Amino acid sequence: MIIGVKDVEYIREYIIKVTFDNNESKIVDLKNFIEGEIFEPLKEIDYFRNVRVDEDIETVCWDNGADFSPEFLYETGV
Repeated sequence: MIIGVKDVEYIREYIIKVTFDNNESKIVDLKNFIEGEIFEPLKEIDYFRNVRVDEDIETVCWDNGADFSPEFLYETGV
């Protein structure tokens, strides 16, 4: 299934609410997935909370270029 992200909302800690282009919303806890050099800045909550949607690639991202695929977010979310 090809799916894109159309909205993201910071909830708390490493938890975000992601709304997909099929109008489903899921709560995603990324705490256990913030590993590796590109994700290092996301360990700071003040940085993590600046999550946004990159409309070109239709997924969540941060200013340093870190992102998670929409499919991963969809499968991980509840």
